[in-house]
Amino acid sequence: MRKKFGVALLAGLLAASMQSAMWAQASASHAAVPGPATISAPAGPQSFHTSAPVEPQNLGLLKTKLKAYAKCCYAAALEKQDEVAEAFLEQAVNQAKLHSGSQGSEKLALVLDIDETSLSNYPQMAAEDYGFIQKDWDVWAESAKAPAIPGTLKLAEKAQALGVAVFFITGRPETQRAATEKNLTAAGYVNWAGLTLRSQDQLHEATIAYKSAARAAIVKQGYKIILSVGDQWSDLKGTPQAEYSVKLPNPFYYIP
Repeated sequence: MRKKFGVALLAGLLAASMQSAMWAQASASHAAVPGPATISAPAGPQSFHTSAPVEPQNLGLLKTKLKAYAKCCYAAALEKQDEVAEAFLEQAVNQAKLHSGSQGSEKLALVLDIDETSLSNYPQMAAEDYGFIQKDWDVWAESAKAPAIPGTLKLAEKAQALGVAVFFITGRPETQRAATEKNLTAAGYVNWAGLTLRSQDQLHEATIAYKSAARAAIVKQGYKIILSVGDQWSDLKGTPQAEYSVKLPNPFYYIP
């Protein structure tokens, strides 16, 4: 009986040993194969957070940054670029005088954009929380209350003192001509040589094409455009271009 029990016990131990080996082998094999990760959750309440890997910057945070920039830095940045433009203006006038010689003075021109270049619409933009509602913008434009951007007004006055004609080319529609002229005058701009607004046929024309054609019309009048200033690259690009082009800062909106 003891022998039979011993044999049975030995057989049981061998079987158990073999089963343990098989489990160990299976466990080792399983560990070598990649599979779903197992996360041991800590005890107690917990929160899991996830988000898209790439997403645009939050609009609310951007608006907060815009307000801070407008308060601390925008006016100084405009002034700095207008000073650069004034230096280019003087340089271009001096070069023109050297090259004209006995042929007489050339007809020189400065081309200015209006919105966010010559006039500031920041009060209206802030009131709209940096949005754009056409009917509200039209009411603002017709009010003719936009203040001058000081550095650009100084630039225009400097140009006229040097004998350079000042032209305005704006994306505003022709229907706002009277209000625009009133606003420019109220802001201190006087005796400009030309003001171009979009005709009905040009309302949907690409900005670069529209402004290029307007500059070409100035050149056709016999002027040499020595300087162009705008707040969008589309104000400055195209053919013909000015000898010098200066872009003013505008983080508030973009016009392609």
